[in-house]
Amino acid sequence: MSVDVVLGIQWGDEGKGKIVDILSPNYDIVCRFQGGPNAGHTIIFDGKKHILHTIPSGIFHENILNIIGNGVVIDPVTFINEINELKAINLNPKNNLYISSSAHLILPIHRVLDYIYEKQKGDDKIGSTLRGIGPAYTDKVARRGLPIGFSLLKDFEKLYKELNDFHINYIKYTGIDINEIEIEGLRFREYEDQWLGALALMKEFKLVSVENILHRALSENKKILAEGAQGSLLDIDHGTYPFVTSSNTTIGGVCTGLGIPHNSINKVYGVTKAYCTRVGNGPFPSELHDDISKELQNRGNEFGSTTGRPRRCGWLDLSLLKYAINLNGITDLVLMKVDVLDSFDKIFVAEHINEQNPFDNSEIKLIEFPGWQMDTSSINNYYNLPENLKKFIDFIEKSTSVSITMISIGPSREQILKKINI
Repeated sequence: MSVDVVLGIQWGDEGKGKIVDILSPNYDIVCRFQGGPNAGHTIIFDGKKHILHTIPSGIFHENILNIIGNGVVIDPVTFINEINELKAINLNPKNNLYISSSAHLILPIHRVLDYIYEKQKGDDKIGSTLRGIGPAYTDKVARRGLPIGFSLLKDFEKLYKELNDFHINYIKYTGIDINEIEIEGLRFREYEDQWLGALALMKEFKLVSVENILHRALSENKKILAEGAQGSLLDIDHGTYPFVTSSNTTIGGVCTGLGIPHNSINKVYGVTKAYCTRVGNGPFPSELHDDISKELQNRGNEFGSTTGRPRRCGWLDLSLLKYAINLNGITDLVLMKVDVLDSFDKIFVAEHINEQNPFDNSEIKLIEFPGWQMDTSSINNYYNLPENLKKFIDFIEKSTSVSITMISIGPSREQILKKINI
C-alpha cells in the first residue's frame, strides 16, 4: 500500500504542479483531494505554459489515471474550459480522468455570494478569489449542497432551484439586485445558462465512487500520488484564520478528501519557495515593503496564476516552515525558485522570537547569509551549485531536520535538481 503526497507548506503558489508533473511518471494514479478552481498549478514544458485549476497535474501523462476526489469543489465552466485547453494540445482527458460523484458543485449563485460577503466585510475582507469556493463548502457542511452525482438524478432541476431560491431570498434581503451582478463579464442569468451547458458536458465524464477505485488500487499495490492545492498556512483549522481557504490543505485532507486510510500514506513532499509569498490579506511576519520585495515579485513573476493579483513577498520564514513540517509529517522538502535569489548579495531567513505563536506578525529576527550572485538556471547537477547556495540549503536541512531532495532552478519541467535518489 503506497500513497505519496505533495503539499504546499507556505501560503500556496509554491510550485506544487511542477513537482507533481515531474513525479507523475513514477505513479499509476494522481489525485486532487481538496480545494477548487482558486488553485492555479502552472506547468511549463516544451516552452509552453499550462495552468490547471481543477484537473490533477498528472493529466499530461496519458498512461496515468487522474482522479478528482470528493474533497474538491468543482465549477463546471472552469472545468470545461480546462478540458478544451487540453484538447487543443491533442490530449483527451476522457480517457484518463475520473471525477468523484461526491465532489460538490460550485453554483453560479455561490460566486454571487462570494462577491457579496467580501463586499460586506469592507476593509476586513479576506481577499477571496471570488470563485464561489467558500459558499460551496458552506452549503456542503450545512447539508444542502449539490454533489455532482446529484446532477444525474431525475429531480436535479428541482434540487438546483430550491438551493438557488434559498440564496436568492437572502440576496433580496441585502437589497442587491442579482440581475445586476456580472460573473466573467456576463449577467447572472446569462452565466447560469453557460454553467448549465458546461454541467451537461461534464456529466459525459466518468463520475465514480473514488473510494472503491483507490481501495482496489491499494490492494493491487499500485502507486498513488495525492496532490494538494493552496498551502498549509491556509488550512481552515491550522492556518492564519480567518485569512484562510475553506478546506483542509494539510495531510488530514488527503484521507477525508479521497477516502483512504492514514496508514497507506508513505512519503510526504513539502513544497516551499526559497522565500515567502502570500496573496490576499492576513498575517505575514517576514513580509518586505521595499525594493527587495519588488525585485522578488518581478524576478519570481509573483502574480497569481488564477487571479493575476500581485503576491506579497518576504524572506523565508523558518519558524512557519517548521510549523508546517510538524503539522504534516513532511519526509522530503522541495525547495522552489532558488534562481530568483541569484542576484542578491545578501539572503535572509526569518525566525520568530516566540515560536509558541507561529503567526505573530511582529516578533521576528533575521538570519543573514551571503548571496551566491551566480546564474543557477542552467546548472544540471546539484554538486555544481555555488557553495553559498549549498550552505543555505544545508542550514534549512539542519534547522528542520528534513532533507531537501529536489531544488528548482527555473520554471520549466527540466529545471529541477535531485539531491539524492527519490
